[in-house]
Amino acid sequence: MIDRVWIIITFFWLLNGCSGVKIEKQESAFIVMKTATFKYADMGFITDSSSKVNVEIYGAGQPLMNLEINGMNICMSTFKCMDKKDFNAEILNSSYPDTLLENIFRAKPIFNRDNLVKNQNGFSQQLTKDRLYDISYVVKDKERIFRDRLNKILIKVREQ
Repeated sequence: MIDRVWIIITFFWLLNGCSGVKIEKQESAFIVMKTATFKYADMGFITDSSSKVNVEIYGAGQPLMNLEINGMNICMSTFKCMDKKDFNAEILNSSYPDTLLENIFRAKPIFNRDNLVKNQNGFSQQLTKDRLYDISYVVKDKERIFRDRLNKILIKVREQ
């Protein structure tokens, strides 16, 4: 009996110790990403660890897109890995801060918390800069919606 307990403890220790990245949060979600470059809307998973955010979107049980956001760059299954600033310039908008996408997927405030309005179930931000962006960002309960009306960008995450 004691041997069995030691085997189980050793197994979990190896599993946890060898992984290298500790998963803090993993969630199933309906994910919508619409930009001028691509459009995805389907179920997926968001895995948030201390060093990166990984977003996977599936359609009919098949992987459609994999997006990995780490401290230095953003890697997307349909594009090569790019510096965050380059990714924003090519896919989103060059005036966005480097941390925008990972903050949206982590449900954190964007643009250094500018115009942050807290409410009972989350927060919202309204951000406008002439000819650059017109952003509405809302995080409430299990949903977050980022919409830039000027650049026609929508990122929506609804946890399941």
